[in-house]
Amino acid sequence: MSNKVIALGVSGGIAAYKAAALTSMLHKRGYEIHVLMTKNATEFVSPLTFETLSGNRVSVDTFDRNFEYNVQHVALAQKADLFVVAPATANVIAKFACGIADDMLTTTFLACRCKKLICPAMNTGMLENPATQQNIETLRGRGMAFLDAADGLLACGDVGKGRLAEPEEIADYIEELLSPKPLAGCKVLVTAGPTQESMDPVRFLTNHSTGKMGYALARQARNLGAEVTLVSGPVALAPVRGVRMVPIRSAAEMAAAVKGAFPEQDITIKAAAVADYTFAVTSDEKLKKGDGELNLALQRTEDILKSLGQAARPDQVLCGFAMETQNLLENARKKLEGKNADMIVANSLRDAGAGFGTDTNRVTLLTREGAEPLELMDKEEVAREVLTRCLSILEKKRGN
Repeated sequence: MSNKVIALGVSGGIAAYKAAALTSMLHKRGYEIHVLMTKNATEFVSPLTFETLSGNRVSVDTFDRNFEYNVQHVALAQKADLFVVAPATANVIAKFACGIADDMLTTTFLACRCKKLICPAMNTGMLENPATQQNIETLRGRGMAFLDAADGLLACGDVGKGRLAEPEEIADYIEELLSPKPLAGCKVLVTAGPTQESMDPVRFLTNHSTGKMGYALARQARNLGAEVTLVSGPVALAPVRGVRMVPIRSAAEMAAAVKGAFPEQDITIKAAAVADYTFAVTSDEKLKKGDGELNLALQRTEDILKSLGQAARPDQVLCGFAMETQNLLENARKKLEGKNADMIVANSLRDAGAGFGTDTNRVTLLTREGAEPLELMDKEEVAREVLTRCLSILEKKRGN
């Protein structure tokens, strides 16, 4: 759980309701949330809503006499680790750009020296107005982060850019901004998801991988400061913001993408569930069913992890995954040695809460030094543990 302090500014727009969902989400993740609202924002959502969700008093009036004696905006400005404004209207963005401090939100924002994240939400015309665009560029130039507004149906009835980003997207950016950056300067390659091996234009051979573990690894590597490439098979997951996405479909396509990017990587983590076999012959037309059995020949796909292990330099870290149903450690150890990997992340489909499609995982980390079992935990936490061990191996290899 985090102990970071977030100041959340809410300005007057219909998207203020999303700020309530964001407050709840961040509070559950352990952040200390202090909400500051403009008077216009209180017309859309009651301060009591934010007080209930955050557990802290909401600031609206600069001269509120009900607060304990201190300079409220200065006190919060000194303790905040991050100042987030969501939604940020054209009006409040203009005030930030011009240094105007005429209420509690703008006064505290101006006094804060911490990192700042601004999430615009407004009518498309207002967003695209040259004045607004110039104000945004001014704030970017001062080092402030922006999460761009999304396209869609706006409250005014127009369709266009101006919707506030979803709470999950804002929370994801917050995690990145507040994470330490031990992987800064490192390049990390992650593979994720299944592959699909076509039988004909309609049917294919695949597996149950959802890509959740690989996407968690890419997200956490980005949070920790790495330059990330994510080679992904077909999944029903949103792209990971801030990483280079390389979509593939077949095992052959994954092999080509991974081997092409591998030489420049510091850490490569093969979390994808790559098909071991593909069809020897693929039909250009849909195969029609007959009265009898249909026999199809399969042939081995390239062992990507083994190929990488043979090509790896001494200063690179190579990590693979092993999904097993029996003899977990024995099979994972064989994979570690046979593929010349530095670490294997082993997990069993027999363990409750582990395997395909879950949000949690229970893994054992195998290196040449031994096996380290981890408790059942969220896949984001597993990803952090895996990346921490990979960084440790990298530092030892490079004598750091």
